[in-house]
Amino acid sequence: MQRITMRLPEQQISLLQQMVDAGEFPSISEAIRAAVRDLVEKRANRVLKESDQVSFKV
Repeated sequence: MQRITMRLPEQQISLLQQMVDAGEFPSISEAIRAAVRDLVEKRANRVLKESDQVSFKV
């Protein structure tokens, strides 16, 4: 797994921390990974189809 650095508005970080505090995720990093997985699942097939590739399994 590679590490990336990103900047988020304080409000988003605060909401992510609230999700962690509520037990939704074990960490902010895991919450962000879940969000990225959801995004990839929703959009990857369309992007790959447009670029003439067959499919993408997450």
